[in-house]
Amino acid sequence: MRVAPVTTSLRTAGATVWLTGLPSAGKTTLAFALADQLRASGRDVEILDGDEIRTYLSAGLGFSREDRDTHVRRIGYVAELLARHGVLVLVPVIAPYADTRDEVRARHAAQGTPHLQVHLSTPVEVCADRDVKGLYAKAARGEISHMTGIDDPYEVPADPDLRLDTSTHDLQGSVSALLDLLAGRNLL
Repeated sequence: MRVAPVTTSLRTAGATVWLTGLPSAGKTTLAFALADQLRASGRDVEILDGDEIRTYLSAGLGFSREDRDTHVRRIGYVAELLARHGVLVLVPVIAPYADTRDEVRARHAAQGTPHLQVHLSTPVEVCADRDVKGLYAKAARGEISHMTGIDDPYEVPADPDLRLDTSTHDLQGSVSALLDLLAGRNLL
């Protein structure tokens, strides 16, 4: 007797949650805190951190506009692929240019994969005070150039799915806002 393979239609919906904002806005901190809560509830979650991807998938790319766009497209491709297969993908990546962010969102839409854009609107002064990686200090000393938000543009998203200022929302409040967004879109 042949037994038909077991299939399920109960697969949890995947999605990409792209956290965009200036350096030190809180993108990575928020992604890891959200991931902890989601994993505790049994969700498959992956974080595609921009610095890690730059090391392993985008090695050799610089910080020209063309290289940044290539980096964002690569991350967007991997995120969509994972999300299409039921993973909730958190992407804490600056993605400074609106047209490239729109391209990534359109690719998700073309595949029928949910894509949520979350803009961390933390003011540049607060980000510079935090200076998690020391980039603002290096830019001020002239040691680096093409610093997003300083001498390279950051194009603020016109219509994100959620806008959070991490200087006025604490970490748990920000996580709660993201969980509410996901629940509202039936992605939990």
